[in-house]
Amino acid sequence: MFTNIRSGLTAPVLLVSLIFMLTSCSQSDEPADLEPAPIPEAEVPVSAQEIHAAALVLDAHADIEIPDKPSRYAGADGLSRVAPDKMRAGGMDAVVMSVAVGPGPRTPEGYLASRALADEKIAAVAALASDPANNAVIPRTADELVAAHEAGKSALILGFQNALILGTDPSVIDDLYEQGVRVFALTHMGHNDFADSSRPLYVAELGAREADAEHGGLSELGIAAIERINALGGIVDVSQLSKQAALQVLELSRAPVIASHSNVRALTDVSRNLSDEEIDRIGETGGVIHVAPFRGYLFDSADPEMDPNIRAARRAVGIDEDYLYPFELYWEIDDPQVQREFLTSVSDILGPAYLDDMLEHIDYIAQRIGVDHVGIGTDFNHGSGIEGFNDASEALNVTIELIERGYSADDIGKIWGGNFLRVWRGAEAAAAQEAAVDAD
Repeated sequence: MFTNIRSGLTAPVLLVSLIFMLTSCSQSDEPADLEPAPIPEAEVPVSAQEIHAAALVLDAHADIEIPDKPSRYAGADGLSRVAPDKMRAGGMDAVVMSVAVGPGPRTPEGYLASRALADEKIAAVAALASDPANNAVIPRTADELVAAHEAGKSALILGFQNALILGTDPSVIDDLYEQGVRVFALTHMGHNDFADSSRPLYVAELGAREADAEHGGLSELGIAAIERINALGGIVDVSQLSKQAALQVLELSRAPVIASHSNVRALTDVSRNLSDEEIDRIGETGGVIHVAPFRGYLFDSADPEMDPNIRAARRAVGIDEDYLYPFELYWEIDDPQVQREFLTSVSDILGPAYLDDMLEHIDYIAQRIGVDHVGIGTDFNHGSGIEGFNDASEALNVTIELIERGYSADDIGKIWGGNFLRVWRGAEAAAAQEAAVDAD
């Protein structure tokens, strides 16, 4: 059913920042600084335009750019890769804007700082939606998302990432839900009090990583958090969780879950990608895996030269050979010149990534568990972006590639947003059913 068509686009040029900043998601991969190059409208098949226009085109995960704050991941114009004008240009109807924070100290001060940053990000999205020029809304229900699409409005759905924001109190979830947050991911990089991460944090003061697992998956706080998200009708997001934690969530959750920005580990063997066991369980429980155009999670790890070359690049600068993804630990290199040489070396080893590489991961999931269980979550504004899909303005390119691979209009509608919408409705229905039982 699916063909393999290699894009003929030119290779990107990686511009590497030498400053490691503790920003929205902190210690992360290389920025993507490609200039978008949308296909001229005259060259787009009419059928692709029609299919794209009819679909609810939804990005399940993008980070929030706060105005007037420095960012290493914004577009070449210095603005968000999912800015409203870019969404309109690419026919992207909805984005889950992630209220995310990076690793931080698990202290009262650390919790307060994380919550303050989360509140600032929520306010930034609210300001976007309140500006009439953006023609945008923050939907709080699945029906409101559909209504926004039908009215031609951009939908900015609030997400959440990293339970550091919660401190040690699961009831904070209720407060965030009241503010409009509807998608909840418990971890980012590093374990927290609620769950283990797929990427244990490197602790510079100790010169070592955290243990691979702190809780053996979810802690008691994590279990309470999943139960509360279900009770409210929120969507549980398993991206960034350790495999053990993700599998526990899939056993525990009373509603289907999503992975908002996770790729296939069988194709690219990094810890942030999903194993076949996780993929199968997400499919069995009705969930959706949203694939990201993220070069560090798309490279061909089966290439026999890839692993030894990456390890050699790491040894050359004196950092730990073991890695969770290729650019891991670059921030522990103090010398800016050495850091630049390391990043450039690894970037050259990986080479460019194309839409075709992203579609291979979509194909894998669709063939393994069905087209009802795959979607797209870009991770824009956090280092993501590849040739042909570098910001929201290029979303139509994805539809064109899907058509060329043999996906039907119905398939494409599911992949772009229909599957996410189904999960959201499922989460709302499960909460309503639980409430009805409790009322009896």
